[in-house]
Amino acid sequence: MNGVVPQISVVICSLNGATKIGTCLAAIQRQTLGRDVEVVVVDDGSADETAKVVQRLGFRVLRHATNRGLSAARNTGIRATSAPIIAFTDDDCIPADDWLERVVAEYDDPRILAVGGTVAPFTTDNALLRYLEANNPLAPVEIERTVSSSVLYRAYLYMRRNAVAPVASGRRDVYSLVGANFSVRREHLDLIGLFDERITFGGDEEDVCRRLLLAIPNGRLVYSPAAIVAHDYNPHVRDTLRRSYAYGKGSARAFLKNSHQFPTVFPLPAAVLACSVLGLWHRAAFKVAAALPLLAFPRWPVEALRRRSIEPIGYAYIQMLQETASDVGFAHSFARLRREYMGARGDTQ
Repeated sequence: MNGVVPQISVVICSLNGATKIGTCLAAIQRQTLGRDVEVVVVDDGSADETAKVVQRLGFRVLRHATNRGLSAARNTGIRATSAPIIAFTDDDCIPADDWLERVVAEYDDPRILAVGGTVAPFTTDNALLRYLEANNPLAPVEIERTVSSSVLYRAYLYMRRNAVAPVASGRRDVYSLVGANFSVRREHLDLIGLFDERITFGGDEEDVCRRLLLAIPNGRLVYSPAAIVAHDYNPHVRDTLRRSYAYGKGSARAFLKNSHQFPTVFPLPAAVLACSVLGLWHRAAFKVAAALPLLAFPRWPVEALRRRSIEPIGYAYIQMLQETASDVGFAHSFARLRREYMGARGDTQ
């Protein structure tokens, strides 16, 4: 940057992203903010030629010899940058040309700690991608989460979300933002000790947002829908379930770090399993198990009627599979992580 401090630094972390990171970097080159942008790519132990691709395109790349996880990669990128605001996106994302300009413009209040924006599927040319558009896994966690941590309140939010489509819209304060479209003031990130490197994938940004709000009680996290990033999702169910499994693992760590809060686990998979087992003795229970997703997620049958299409009926079963994968991830990680936390209750909160 020739000794001039940029307005904003962008950190992009990549693992085996040689075939896709070029599209992301081309979008960064088109940013209307122009020369006020510093870019650092962190190659987190890729087995392909990610680092060579980045270098060939003229961007700075730092490489981990082995895969250390997303939080560690982000921290490496943060330490290598110089701007007062640091933005993050992923190698499979394509920011809109005015993404960074809109992000920077949001920091008009010193109480604003972090800013994020819309993450939408790049295309919706198959049923799974249309489902992800309708039930966006990369939407912010709304500020209503802070009202109460009780089981009943969390259950109410869960049931409401499954009964009707989310209605929140416009620029607003939120509880948590997502890493694919996330920015934060450097001074506040330094204050909380950067990302928790024990979180390798899933839940890392929510952990940072939680710690920011705890460290700076009057701070604000702002969601700006006009700051848009397109996410080039893998169009296969297996990848969606892989992500849900990782989010479940992240939820286990979040619960152990914040044991006063109720863990993020889903009741439907256990109910479906119980009915399926009961079906070994009473066949009618199999029918109940098959109908449970439609009863638990009534927004999808309603959407099917509204569209006059059977496709949203399938969304209920995709959501059930996602919740199952998340619960399995939670259960798989909980026992191992519990031992880690048994003697370490003094960890950063």
